[in-house]
Amino acid sequence: MQPSLPSSKVDQLGFLVPDLKIGVQHWTAALNVTDWRVYTYSPDMAGTRFSYRGQAGEFTMRLALANTVPQIELIQPIAGPSLYHDWIAQRGYGFHHVGFFVPSITDTVDEYRASGLEPAQTGSGYGVDGDGGFAYYEMEDQLGTVVEFIEVPANRRPSETL
Repeated sequence: MQPSLPSSKVDQLGFLVPDLKIGVQHWTAALNVTDWRVYTYSPDMAGTRFSYRGQAGEFTMRLALANTVPQIELIQPIAGPSLYHDWIAQRGYGFHHVGFFVPSITDTVDEYRASGLEPAQTGSGYGVDGDGGFAYYEMEDQLGTVVEFIEVPANRRPSETL
């Protein structure tokens, strides 16, 4: 049995998009939000560690985070394999996950692991100080979607331009 979710408050809604720039344009027009932070995550970033289905992860993605509540995250998969590529192959682009901010990604993964659940995909070390992490759990059978737990880094890297 899975542990309870850490909060009844959803912190993030994640969407997969084929083109990040166009996705940001559409969501900007829909929500009238212009404050977006953009990042590229890849295995060659200093200090980052990725996993995909229990193996070292080699995926690359570009993402944009809106200053909304809940936060809107747009993800453009660049290279895989990844959970994003799997989802797109099975379901196409669009809504992908609900996210919950947690104080420690390590503690959250350990708690789920103790319940017999392994993350499908993880990443860590993308903050300026080597902190920050995420873990995705495939919970489509139970909740109808993927759940992401997110340890927000204390200091993010500077935003890229679209």
